[in-house]
Parts: sequence; structure tokens; C-alpha cells
Amino acid sequence: MPGTTTAIARQAADVPPPGPHGADRHNRWVVLVVLCASLLLVAIDATVLHVAVPAVSEDLRPGAVELLWIVDAYPLVCASLLILFGTLGDKVGTRRVLLFGYTLFAAASAVAAFAHSPGVLIGARALLGVGGAMIMPATLSILRQVFPDRRERALAVGVWSAVAAVGAAIGPLVGGLLLEHFWWGSVFLINLPLMAAGLPLGRWLLPESVSGSDGPWDVLGAVMAAAGLFGVIFGVKQAGGGEPLSPLCWLPLAAGALLIALFVRRQRGRPHPLIDFGTLTRAAFGTSVGCIVLTVLALVGLALIAAQYLQLVLGLSPLETGLRLLPLSLAAIAAGLLGSRLLALLGPRRMVALGFLATAVAVLCLTGVGQHDRPGLLVGGFVLLGFGLETTLFGCYESMLSEAPAEHSGGAAAVGETAYQLGAGIGIALLGSVMNAAYGPGVRSAAARVGLSASDGADASHSLGEAYEVAGHVGGGAGEALRHAARSSFVTGLHVTLLVSAALLVAGALAALRLPRRMDGTAGAREHPEERDDRTRPGSGRPAEAGGGRPLSRGVTQS
Repeated sequence: MPGTTTAIARQAADVPPPGPHGADRHNRWVVLVVLCASLLLVAIDATVLHVAVPAVSEDLRPGAVELLWIVDAYPLVCASLLILFGTLGDKVGTRRVLLFGYTLFAAASAVAAFAHSPGVLIGARALLGVGGAMIMPATLSILRQVFPDRRERALAVGVWSAVAAVGAAIGPLVGGLLLEHFWWGSVFLINLPLMAAGLPLGRWLLPESVSGSDGPWDVLGAVMAAAGLFGVIFGVKQAGGGEPLSPLCWLPLAAGALLIALFVRRQRGRPHPLIDFGTLTRAAFGTSVGCIVLTVLALVGLALIAAQYLQLVLGLSPLETGLRLLPLSLAAIAAGLLGSRLLALLGPRRMVALGFLATAVAVLCLTGVGQHDRPGLLVGGFVLLGFGLETTLFGCYESMLSEAPAEHSGGAAAVGETAYQLGAGIGIALLGSVMNAAYGPGVRSAAARVGLSASDGADASHSLGEAYEVAGHVGGGAGEALRHAARSSFVTGLHVTLLVSAALLVAGALAALRLPRRMDGTAGAREHPEERDDRTRPGSGRPAEAGGGRPLSRGVTQS
């Protein structure tokens, strides 16, 4: 490809077009607001249904398997399709994919709100996952386009990542508030007005951009990636449900891992791959992705256990639980807004490492909680936890996005979002398994001491909620003794889980040492200046691709 065409393609990727569909320097912050509003809805929908499950069960009477799919259909489908739609956006245009996502998300929300059967609700949740998979990587990819200056982009990524973290955290709080006044379908109807406003605003404000490469979109590869990710994440979720050795866990896990391995092999052999694994294997990009997995692993696993602790041990209502977790969200917002300054001051390496260490300190402080309420300790721990986790996520996303070429920003964003979803699944599976291993033996032993049957002891050892049900059924002194022993075992398991989380966070801090020391340590900065200038100068005659037609993974726009 001649140099002039290369320059035009790169300018199309890095510089938003002028006019009503572009994002010039006067409205790029309005673009950020539009992107964050849509991302907030997608993030809230991942957790908003959790508190509505009892109401859904009472109204629709789903079976146990149907109820599981009502909850899991959305995150499973969304996580599986992120790479498919992220790379499709690079090929056909991120704005086009995003607007389709808005439309589908709104339509699926309306169907879910008025679903009259479990099957309809499961199908609507799956369609919400498809819409979410279109929206999430597109928002990050467009953000990469409209903020070519890295320092401004750092602030934008901070706001974006804070919205993503806060959306998932406040989902149960939003659901609790709605359910106090409306029926369960209201948790879906809140999507309609914002998506309806987002469609015309997005069409008018958001820039369109497509990849500068000529090759066709690899449909078979995209399907392989989607099927492989579905199998892996489904298997991880089954393991988190307490069935790590069942065929329903390891068969999809093995099949998914095989498909992903075949996908990687296929992409390495193609002249125009969906994902440039040359970029993915770079220290900065690969380390950022790995650190995202570790960060979300700790965030989701700890949030789930903390919610159980607040409700079942301290006896708080769902709304009170959401309010207790609010300091974590506020601290995350503060960290996102301060992220760009911290990044300029500390650099990616120290920022991510210190974020991991701050989170580890917060986790260790929370080991001081017990069977009695200690609000000061909880608030302090949650504030430090939220600030540390968001600082880490900010540094990882910013480094990952700046390392990736602008023309492949959709694929890079999809990889980061997939890492987020995979970390969430692993967090629930791993930390949930640690929690169960520490909780179960003490409950079974206590049940045997008070003379309960082996089946009652086994049921009580599954979870603290089931232990309370068994204790209520047994009644009397035996039931009260079981209740006390189960509460004590849960607190012990919580402490063990926190210690394991702290160890993983310290490992993340060590892994972060592979990130660049300074903010400008990107691919473009490591490239020889004369080569970079030659390749982007109109009429230079330099080829756009090298090494058998593979997309170049350099030339990141510098501030």
C-alpha cells in the first residue's frame, strides 16, 4: 500500500472526522458523557437483577435451572461475544456497532420487563448480553479515537473505568430502591429512556472509524473465539457453583480451551488477523490484561462475600447493604478522577503496583471484622479498597489502550473487557471455593455435635443462608447452636478468603513491575523517530504493513 494511503488510513484512525459526526476538541467531553452513560447501564444490568431474584421467582415460578440461566444468561453471552463485536467494529465501524447495540439493548430491556414466562426472560437476558457486547468495547474504542492526546485520554479513561466499576457496585442498590416501589420489571425499564436519548446523540456526536487494513473479517475465527470463551466462562461459573469435578464443568471448560487454542493458532497464520497477537504478547499490553484479571478477581469475589457478610452476619437489609458498600463506589469515583494526575506523577508501573498494594492493605484491615458490627473499620476498609482497585484498573486500561494501535482499538478494548469478565468468573469460582472449603467443615462438625442428621449437616454446610434455614427448621437449642456455629464458621472463612485475596494482590503488584516506568513508554516511543515519521509522512512511499502483510502494531499517537 502506498505511503499516502497509509497516512490517510492512520489519520482516519487517530483523528476524528470533522462535521456533525465527528468529535472535535469542543465536544469530545460531551462524547465522553454519552459513552459513560451507556456504559453505566450495561454495568448496572450485570448486577441489578440479583436483588430481584426472589420477586422474579415468586411471579414466574422458574425451576432451579431456569433461575440460574435468568441470572447468568446476560454475563455469559456478553463475555463470549466481546471479541466478535470488538473486532467487527474495527472492520465496519465502531459507531455503527454501538448504535446497533443501543437499539438491541433497548428492545431486549422492554421484552425482559414484561416477560410472562422464564423462557422469555432468559431469551431477553441473552439479547441484553448481545447488546452489551456491542456497546462495551465500542465505548472504549471510540474513546481512543476522540482523545488522541495521551494525557487527556488518561483523564477520560479514568472517568470511563470509574463508571464501569461503580455501575457494577451500585446495581444491587438501584435494584433495591426500585423494588421498594415498583415490580421487578422496573429494573429493566430504566434502560429505555437513556438508550432512547443515546441513539440520536450518538448518531450526531460520535465519530465513525474503521480499520486501515484491507483483509476480510474472519467470520470463522470470530465464531471460534465466541464459542471458546462461552465454554471457558461457563465452566468457570459451574466450578464457582461448587461442582468443579462434574462433567458440566470440565467438559465445556476443556472444549472452550481447545477452541481458544485453535483460534490463536488460526490468527497467527492469517495475514489479517482479528487480534494482533504481536501486540498482545508485548510486556505492557499482556501485563495490563493479566492485572485486569487479578484486579476484577479480587473486586467481584470480595464484593459477593462482603454482601453476604453484611446481610447474613450483621443482619442488614439489601438497601442497607448497598448503602454500606457506597463508600467503595465513591472512593472508586475519586480514584478515577485523580487517575490522570497520579499516572503523570507516578508512571504506569508504580501506579498499578501501589494500587495493588493499597488494595492488599485494605483487605488485610478487613480481617478485623467479626460477628459484631464495626462500621468504622468497614467504611475505612471499603474506602481504601475502592481507591486501590480503581487506581489499579485505571493504570491497566490506560496502559493497554495506549499500547495498542489505534486502528485495532476495538479488538484491544474487547480483549480488555474479556479479561474483566473472565476475572469476574474466576473470582467467584476461586474465592467462593476457598470460602466453602473454610466454612463447610466447621458447620458439619457443629451439626454432628448437636445431634443433627448427616443430610442436615451437609445442607447447612453449603452456605450460611441454608444453615439458617436448617436451624429454623430444627428449632430449639440445637437450632440456635447451629446458627451460632455457622455464623462463626462464615467469619473464619471470610478471614481465610481475605488472606488468599491479599496474596493474589501482592502477586499482582509484582507482575506490575513489567509495565513501563513512565507514562510515555509506549510502542510509538520505542520506535525509531525517523522510521515513525517516514511511515506517516504523506507520499513517503513506505509500506503500511510488514512481515507478510501483518498489521503493524506500532505508531501509537503520542501527546
